[in-house]
Amino acid sequence: MIGLQGSLPTLAPTSTITAISAESATSGGNILADGGATVCFRGVCWSTSSNPTIALSTKTVDGTGRGSFTSSITGLTEITTYYVRSYATNAAGTAYGNEVVFTTPLDLTLQVTIGEQVWTTQNLNVSTYRDGTPIPKVEDAATWASLTYGAYCYYNNDSATYAAVYGKLYNWYAVADVVHGGLAPAGYHIPKDAEWITLETTLGANAGTQMKSTSGWLINDGTNSSGFSGFPGGQRDINGTSVFVENLGLWWSSSESDDTNAWVRALRYDYSNDLRGYNGKNGGLSVRCIKD
Repeated sequence: MIGLQGSLPTLAPTSTITAISAESATSGGNILADGGATVCFRGVCWSTSSNPTIALSTKTVDGTGRGSFTSSITGLTEITTYYVRSYATNAAGTAYGNEVVFTTPLDLTLQVTIGEQVWTTQNLNVSTYRDGTPIPKVEDAATWASLTYGAYCYYNNDSATYAAVYGKLYNWYAVADVVHGGLAPAGYHIPKDAEWITLETTLGANAGTQMKSTSGWLINDGTNSSGFSGFPGGQRDINGTSVFVENLGLWWSSSESDDTNAWVRALRYDYSNDLRGYNGKNGGLSVRCIKD
């Protein structure tokens, strides 16, 4: 006679996210039934993409058996959206609770005052607008090239390699959002072209060298004496192709240059100043925020 392994465990809804900081949060779950086989692992798993699983390293193991448990979610990045599910594993497999979503706040220690301006020192990495509305994630190059609404992607569609340092790449339609409260967190906004000019004027000669991070570039000439910490995150060009990582860092302004383009700022590996130019609105660039 063949022995039965039972069925998957039954979970209550994933616990509401609490104690949210720029680097950590708290959640958990409750195992209502073990499915006829002992629950050998339980906890929560999380990711910057929907439907995280226990195949990820970003998970907790919080005891065994039925009942409720509390989980500490750690190693998070500021102003980043995370997806969390509770889980329980028995001999039949792994069951998951419902998905809950939260965004970490801005870490006020990760900003810098340059002249009279206060800039964030990391690229934006949110997947929702300020009001919580999801921003579409678009990976297909042809679809990206034809967009006329806000969207984001990762360089080479590879969040594991690029998200932690470079954040997300957004098109200008996401930058220009007003319907959902904007792309920037409360108390901040995407800098106008004039505000970038103020930054350049404040720094003076060799502004680019002062703004570049001290590592990550094809040629590491950056001093980061300004504290801006500009990394060479590259871009997704108007055709949907990822280019120039380690060579260029490009950031949107909120200012249009004409109907199809907007003003941007660039740092280049072989140039000591920063560069003012324009880019097609359906390109994917990094975003920095400035305090209101």
